Amino acid sequence: MEPTDLGSTIGVTISPDNLTAVLYFHKAVDNFSCTAEQLDAYLRSRGVVFGIRDDVLESIARNPKAYFYSQTVVAVGQPPVDGKDGMIRLFVDPDEQQRGPVELEDGTVDFKAITQICSVKKGQLIAERIPAEAGIPGMSVTGAVIPAKNGKEARFRVGKNVVVNQEQTAMYAAIDGMVTKTERERINVFPVYEVNGDVDYKTGNIDFVGTVVIRGNVLTGFRVRAGGDIRIIGGVEGAEVEAEGSVEITGGIMAGGKGHVKAGRHVRCAFIQDANVFANEDIIVSQSIMHSNIRASRNVICFGSKGLIVGGSVQAGERVKARTIGNTLSTATSIEVGVAPELRSELTQLRQQQRQLSDNLDKTNKALALLDQMAATGQLAPDKLIMRQKLATTKRQLTEELEVVKERILEIEKILENTENARVEVFNTVYGGTKIVIGRYTRFVKEPCSRVYFKFADGEITMLPLY
Repeated sequence: MEPTDLGSTIGVTISPDNLTAVLYFHKAVDNFSCTAEQLDAYLRSRGVVFGIRDDVLESIARNPKAYFYSQTVVAVGQPPVDGKDGMIRLFVDPDEQQRGPVELEDGTVDFKAITQICSVKKGQLIAERIPAEAGIPGMSVTGAVIPAKNGKEARFRVGKNVVVNQEQTAMYAAIDGMVTKTERERINVFPVYEVNGDVDYKTGNIDFVGTVVIRGNVLTGFRVRAGGDIRIIGGVEGAEVEAEGSVEITGGIMAGGKGHVKAGRHVRCAFIQDANVFANEDIIVSQSIMHSNIRASRNVICFGSKGLIVGGSVQAGERVKARTIGNTLSTATSIEVGVAPELRSELTQLRQQQRQLSDNLDKTNKALALLDQMAATGQLAPDKLIMRQKLATTKRQLTEELEVVKERILEIEKILENTENARVEVFNTVYGGTKIVIGRYTRFVKEPCSRVYFKFADGEITMLPLY
């Protein structure tokens, strides 16, 4: 039987992604018969040439009646495999170290020690760049190549006191110190300044370029500033504590409405009371947040054994997670998510910067093209040759800067898109007196509710059960 004759009884459909071909019968013909070879020839006449399942064709040829009233996959293509993105692997990662007081062998706890500082020596390898992998192209059932995406190359976020080799594959410490991440995942090595006791009139205020470790409390009225992290093995009173990296406090913050704690990355502590705390990433509290002004660009998480937020105002760019919000006294408590005004401001500035860099790059490219044209005709004087070299260097620098700006713009746009999924999650109870704000919308909680979350949907803030 010719392929054209088969076409009066059977048909073939190719899926939109061209990865599957399905055979079906137009009509049930009792005396229908054909061979697997004839079916193969029919498929090929319809453009199906790759991934043909010979065993299925043989089965159809043996018993066509079994396939009269169904659609049968007769060819399967090879889907493309996207390449893996590159990554930066840290050999000394401050985010993975243990935090908090040291437990001694006899079971007691030494609150004057911190478990581990990411110390490195000058010249020590601290990170390596793992290259991205190329994608593996696929093949459609029609024999066409389906391109695959190559992985995206990772880039070192270079901070202070680190050097990268010429091949951009390894990062080394330029000084003895402590590995610290600052805003936007920049990797730094900072010297460490330790205070064995309280920050009080004996020590005075501290303003240090590196990381500060305080084995005591920071008292009211004093100021601690650090270019790296601040680690406090104790508590914070009404003081000013500011770090470009993270602030970690084994105790809590009891500020009496004075001072503030600010971090370029995270703030971690046991409790916050009557305080102002701000973080460019997350604020993570193990016990309670009471009557405080809290703002985090990403998440506020209050999720220890107590996990209580009551009174004051809590703002987060993405999510707030707590066990309990408010109390039986209906204390006014404001929870606001999906708020990232500083990111919107930064996005505007970055777009202006992108336009300026693009204009400068365009001018540089035009000047280089002119000089290249002159070089091709042998008219390039020595001074023009030097200019050409300088322009080539400028082009490389502008291209690198533009790439960094574009990456940050994409990063911020992604974060702002995620604000549509902003949520407030309550794992025990949210009490009356709580105000939930998501973007421009507000909802007041009137009666206690248990195990719920709030999100924006269908033009209003909805409350849904938390499973």
